[in-house]
Amino acid sequence: METLETLVRAEFAPKTVYLNTASTGLLPVRAVDAMRSAVQSVADGQPSDMFADMEAARASFARLIGVPAHRVAAGASVAVYTGLIAASLPEGAEVVTAEGDFSSTVNPFHVREDLKVRTVPLESLAESVRPGTALVAVSATQSADGRIADLPAIREAARAHGARTYIDASQAAGWLPFEADAYDYTTSVGYKWLVSPRGVAFLVVPEDLGGLTPLFAGWVAGERPWDACYGPVEELAHSARRYDEAPSLFSYAGARHSLALVEEIGIEAVRAHDLALADRFRAGLASLGVAPVPAPGSAIVSVPGLGHRQRELSRAGLEVSDRAGNLRAAFHLYNTPADVDRLLDVLSG
Repeated sequence: METLETLVRAEFAPKTVYLNTASTGLLPVRAVDAMRSAVQSVADGQPSDMFADMEAARASFARLIGVPAHRVAAGASVAVYTGLIAASLPEGAEVVTAEGDFSSTVNPFHVREDLKVRTVPLESLAESVRPGTALVAVSATQSADGRIADLPAIREAARAHGARTYIDASQAAGWLPFEADAYDYTTSVGYKWLVSPRGVAFLVVPEDLGGLTPLFAGWVAGERPWDACYGPVEELAHSARRYDEAPSLFSYAGARHSLALVEEIGIEAVRAHDLALADRFRAGLASLGVAPVPAPGSAIVSVPGLGHRQRELSRAGLEVSDRAGNLRAAFHLYNTPADVDRLLDVLSG
């Protein structure tokens, strides 16, 4: 039986100490090979069935977050799906969001000037839900600093006041166990912790489809897509497929295999691996007298005041991010204790 270590060694061979998954995850060999084959098939005039890849990716993502595949729409962008949800809200509806959350998660609500958007500290999100709140929108894990939202408290507060919940799992799906069935809408990109190509994103909707109007529905949103190519689509898909975007098929050709790898390893194993490295980094920072942003249980560690060292670290072969003046390191499958120690060694110099 293959272990996480042997699987990772077979699939990843970064040429740097890559600690930047919160920006972009690395692609496994199996995904790269699949994309090359798909591109070559089109060059040869014998295109492979990449729609089958898309359906396999949809099903794989559904299994990873605990919902049936018919509740998952496949597209390319979280911002598009946030916009879809924003467009569904009635005039004057109140949306509660977290301060400093990722723009794709919140901006579409702000550009609708007829909505009431309240922005509150992440830690106050649940207690800020009140009668008349229509939607709570938040990232499961904050991109800037790795803080994890108290999703159970947010869910219960929303239910108590009749509000819906919209969770962006882009910085969580792939390492943090997450059950999308507990929330009304869930979205995620694939190119971070799910180690998939850019151009892959998903939206989970309720069984009743959540009252969303498929504003950008094209032929792929038809119940029988190949019969829906001309004129108005007479019969929209009865499932979340009615919210599919025209897919970036080459990306899905790779994503199918990336998601299969994450399934093969298992989220719990990924989480244990990632958190062990993050905790090792936190302990090392403490020995240097440096305090990161408090984010217990997160695979993302953000260190205030050290963002300016990002370029120096990159020159030393260490890839991290500068986010709002913070040095952000993100630990994933292809990282090792030696990577953590190397980062600490350079930071101490």
